[in-house]
Amino acid sequence: MAKLTEQDILNWNGPEEDYMNADQLEFFRELLIKLQDELIDNATTTTGHLKEHESAPDPADRATQEEEYALELRTRDRERKLLNKIQASIRRIDEGEYGFCQDTGEPIGLKRLLARPTATLSVEAQERREQLKKQFAD
Repeated sequence: MAKLTEQDILNWNGPEEDYMNADQLEFFRELLIKLQDELIDNATTTTGHLKEHESAPDPADRATQEEEYALELRTRDRERKLLNKIQASIRRIDEGEYGFCQDTGEPIGLKRLLARPTATLSVEAQERREQLKKQFAD
């Protein structure tokens, strides 16, 4: 079969036993690897920026510059956490667990995975967890 497109994933309406077939797994593997590569490129660019960093002589300029770097570092930290989730998702593909809820074992759903390729919970399981968190936070 030809490589699946995002539209193919959105339009899929096959039998439940065909969920997370080899073509779908390959689609998500490629998507995750692409995301991983983008994050690694961003980190490399940030490292380059920080190495080129020359302190501005004007205190106001230096403060602005430092704030920009702090913002960039916070963004890269969030991306580092996302990179860990992406790599875990790729491992789940390798282990045959990708696309299934970690709580219930039910399919997460192709549309949810397309929107959030690192999802490990179905919408229902995620909502239950959020409700529990909310109850314990009150």
